[in-house]
Amino acid sequence: MDVADLGLPVDVPSTALFTDQYELTMLRAALTAGTAERRSVFEVFTRRLPNGRRYGVVGGTGRVLDAVENFRFDTAVLNFLREREIVDEETLQWLAGYRFRGDIWGYPEGEVYFPGSPIMRVEGTFAECVLLETVILSILNHDSAIAAAASRMSAAAGDRPLIEMGARRTHELAAVAASRAAYVGGFATTSDLAAGFRYGIPTVGTSAHAFTLLHDSERDAFQAQVNTLGRGTTLLVDTYDVAEAVRTAVEVAGTELGAVRIDSGDLLLVAHRVRQQLDELGARDTKIVVTSDLDEYAIASLAAAPVDAYGVGTQLVTGSGHPTSSMVYKLVARAESTGPKAPLVPVAKKSSGGKTSIGGRKWAARRLDSYGVAEAEVIGTGPVPAGLADRQLLVELVKGGEVVAREPLDAARERHTRARASLPMSATQLSRGEPVLPTEYLHESSGS
Repeated sequence: MDVADLGLPVDVPSTALFTDQYELTMLRAALTAGTAERRSVFEVFTRRLPNGRRYGVVGGTGRVLDAVENFRFDTAVLNFLREREIVDEETLQWLAGYRFRGDIWGYPEGEVYFPGSPIMRVEGTFAECVLLETVILSILNHDSAIAAAASRMSAAAGDRPLIEMGARRTHELAAVAASRAAYVGGFATTSDLAAGFRYGIPTVGTSAHAFTLLHDSERDAFQAQVNTLGRGTTLLVDTYDVAEAVRTAVEVAGTELGAVRIDSGDLLLVAHRVRQQLDELGARDTKIVVTSDLDEYAIASLAAAPVDAYGVGTQLVTGSGHPTSSMVYKLVARAESTGPKAPLVPVAKKSSGGKTSIGGRKWAARRLDSYGVAEAEVIGTGPVPAGLADRQLLVELVKGGEVVAREPLDAARERHTRARASLPMSATQLSRGEPVLPTEYLHESSGS
C-alpha cells in the first residue's frame, strides 16, 4: 500500500494552531477594518542561501499540502482561543467556517532554488492567506534545509547508497519529516519505521553495540544474529577489536556474509584494513558500511576508501550546520478594494538591514545555455518572455482550495536528481562559494 502523502494529520486533529498569535490578531483587525477580504498574493522566498551553499532544494511541498487541507478550527481549538481571549466572537465565528479556498503555485518538490526564487505563491483573500504563514514556513524551512544537506551528501557519495539514521538526534516528529526530506535529497533508506510507514521509504536496520554486549561473547552475538536474520545480515564489528570481529564474523556467517558495519575510529584506515582482511578470508562480496557522525565532508574524504554505503544521523537532521533555510512569507500584492475584479497593487517592505523585498506577483524561469546547462534564475512580474515560456518553474499546487498536484515521493526524488544534474558542475563542489546561478529580475508592472 502506498501511504505517501495521504493528507493525514500529524499528531493533532488540526494544523490550525501551528500558527503565531499575530496571524489571528491581524485577522481580527482586518475584519474590523473591512480589508480582510481584499484579494492578496503572498510569496515564500529566501533572500540568501546559507553561507557557502551553492543551491537550495525545495523540500516539504507535499507536507504543506497536507497541512493546508487539515487547517481547520474545530470546537476545541475555538474554545482555546475564546478562553485565552485571543480573538473576539466575530473572529471566532469567521474561523469556525475557515477553509482555504484560494490558489497555491510553487516550485515542485525536489526542484532547486536560489536567492529570490518565488518558491511558493499563495493567492486568495488576505484573511485566508495570512493564517497559513507559520505552518507553511515551518515545513518548508525545515524540510528544505534537510533536503539540501542530503543533496550535498548524496553528491559526495556518488553511486554509494546513503542510510538516514538520525531519529534519535531530533524531535520524534521532526525525525519523520527529516527522513522524508532526506529521501527527496538522495538518501536510499531510513532506519525510522514511522517514516517507512507514513511515506513508503525503504527501511533498514540490524543491531547495535548493546546486542553484542548482551551476549557472553561476540561470537555468540554474531551467531544469534545470523541464525535469526540470515547470512546476508550486517554485523557490527567495532565493539571490541575490529580485526578479531571480522575474522569471527566470517567464521560464523561464511563468505556469504552480507556486510560489516564500522562505527568508530579512523574510518579511512579501518575501511582499507577491513577490506583487505575480508578479501583474504574469501569474503570478497561482503560490503562495508560506515557510520559515526558523518557529514558531506567526511563522506567526500572517504571517496577513495573501499566503502559501500554510509549511515548518516546527526549532521543530516540538523541540516549539516544549517538547520533552517531562512525562508520568509511576504505580501507582495493586494487588491485596491474588496471587489472581485479590483486590480492588484504591488506592495513591498522597504527597510534597512537587508530585509527589503520586491513587490508584485512573480513568475520564475531557468534560462539554459547552448549546452542545456542552467545559467540563470530569471524572475519577473509581467508577461513571460517568449524564450522562457517553456522554462517556467512554478506549477499549480492548489486550485480553488483543492489540491491538484499531489504526487508520489519518488517523483520528487527523481525530479531532484534531474534538477541537480542540470546545474553547472561547480554546484556540487563542497568548497565555499556563491550561488551557482545568478538571479536576474525583469521589472515590469504586475497584472491583475
